[in-house]
Amino acid sequence: MHQDSTPSTRGSSPIRDNRIRSVIERMNASRNSPPRAGSRPGSGSTRNPEDFADIGFSIHPDQGDLIYLLCRGMGAHRVVDFATSVGMSTLYFAAAMRDNGGGHVIGAELVPAKVDTARRNLEEAGLAEYADIRVGDARETLRDLGGPVDFELIDGWPLPDGPSLARQVIEIVAPQLRVGGYVMNDNAEPDFLDYIRDPANGFISVTLPIKRGTELALKIAEPALVEPRKT
Repeated sequence: MHQDSTPSTRGSSPIRDNRIRSVIERMNASRNSPPRAGSRPGSGSTRNPEDFADIGFSIHPDQGDLIYLLCRGMGAHRVVDFATSVGMSTLYFAAAMRDNGGGHVIGAELVPAKVDTARRNLEEAGLAEYADIRVGDARETLRDLGGPVDFELIDGWPLPDGPSLARQVIEIVAPQLRVGGYVMNDNAEPDFLDYIRDPANGFISVTLPIKRGTELALKIAEPALVEPRKT
């Protein structure tokens, strides 16, 4: 079975709340994909995110479980979810915030219809109060996160040319991430990897064998405190 097929979350998920698990199970069961005729996001005949308003492009449950576990383990209370899409990743983050005793998921989503869907999913799961989904361009909506961030998911819309959104967003949010905080990236954009793997930016990272390769990075120092690379 291909890893991106619809897996069951019951029996293996670290999330114990059946209400939340039921919503995740429903969303996985109803996953859909874009037509195969060259119309993936950022390629082919259409590059307008609105054309994919009914398609979630959600994270894999293994990624979600890892997000939940890491956030629980580090006691996260402020996290970033880019891009929110229909709210799958937001559910895992929000569940961790609730189970940690409180906190907020700061989401970023460009397509209003997806934000509406995400909010309905959060409401159904009983997690709406833990999420602040900001509608609009993440390069603007994520400039002020209100304080140090514990965890960031960067899983945005691929662009046909120029710097990727992942690269642009990491440059905005990395200074707001606390030392000891994590960044997870789903699409392995080359310019994002260049940034996160440059020791001058204060991160160490590893590629995990989840969903064709998931990059997980840990911030170990502020850039100004990183020693120059020895030659």
